[in-house]
Amino acid sequence: MTAQDNFPVPLLDLKRQFAALRDAIDARLSSAMAHQEWILGPEVREFESMFAKLLKVEHAIGTSSGTEALLIALRALALEHTSSEYWTTQDEVVTTAFSFTATGDTILRAGATPVFLDVDPLTCNMNLDLLEEYVTRTPHVRAIVVVHLYGRPIDMERVARIAAPRRIHVIEDVAQACGAKSGIHQCGGMGTVGAFSFFPSKNLGAFGDAGLVSTNDGKLAETARMLCRHGGKDKYNVEYVGYNARLDTLQAAILLAKLPFLADFNKRRRAIADMYTQGFAGLRGVETPPDEEGHVYHQYTIRVLHGRRDEYKSFLDTHRIGSAVYYPVPLHLMKVFHDRSKIPFACPEAERAAREVLSIPIEPLLDPWEVERVITVTRQFFHSECR
Repeated sequence: MTAQDNFPVPLLDLKRQFAALRDAIDARLSSAMAHQEWILGPEVREFESMFAKLLKVEHAIGTSSGTEALLIALRALALEHTSSEYWTTQDEVVTTAFSFTATGDTILRAGATPVFLDVDPLTCNMNLDLLEEYVTRTPHVRAIVVVHLYGRPIDMERVARIAAPRRIHVIEDVAQACGAKSGIHQCGGMGTVGAFSFFPSKNLGAFGDAGLVSTNDGKLAETARMLCRHGGKDKYNVEYVGYNARLDTLQAAILLAKLPFLADFNKRRRAIADMYTQGFAGLRGVETPPDEEGHVYHQYTIRVLHGRRDEYKSFLDTHRIGSAVYYPVPLHLMKVFHDRSKIPFACPEAERAAREVLSIPIEPLLDPWEVERVITVTRQFFHSECR
């Protein structure tokens, strides 16, 4: 046994990231301290411009969180395409049953009815066969919220083929997929509108809540900006019910400091994922996530079979290795959506995923020995099932 055998391996180590990027962050913060423009300061405009170029879109609008980005996207679509500020309960927005709460509750907050569909068992992204079947049989679907779960891009070309002939809007929930690509295109730049989160744990994380709306639709962008700023161009004479949802200048400064490192950090995540996939080869009772080009591994999420997920998680805890369940309750089973959503098909795969998924450390600055330690401990746990 070596000293490293008892060393903790965190699921996420923000202190490590800060130490690595401190000079760049300090320089950006120092500049902001000097000009003292705290509301919609120059860093906000610069970050929006740089992020739009990254996505190859015309417009990027910073928001106070990823949740507000989703809500503002939905509200802006309602304002642009209906005679109301909100959708109605007759208007349906289809999304996945397996995601974070905000994916579904923003649909309720925008006035529409969420429709939850099951997931593909291999990718945990929305089952597109079910999507096509559902939108074919109902005229009430106004939008689809696709989630690039765990950093894995959904097949956006197929989503477009389903949505475009029916004039259904596509909202990309890119909270976990900053820098990911579907084909040659950046996630967040292919739908009608994209919604990003820069929560501290994300691939590009701020020092608190922050988000962004992306779009090529100029009118939609203008409306989104108004909604972020209380609902109007003139704050003393607003036009709509809006929000105080602007991107904070300090958060924009931090994001500007970290943005140049995004591609390299995503590359490191992919390298760690490759180590895990190879290291877990031959283990029975574990399913590793299938790799694909464009995946940025916000989480490396395995499936633990035969009802042993919680036992394995406790084993990792004992060895001081971080892990987390994303997500323990599918959206269609949450109390908040009871009698306020539609579930047109059973969702057995989402429910099975909630029982089996476990995310293990994929912090981009992990040392190789830390990754090997996770592999060694995992193989110890599953050794009795290894053939």
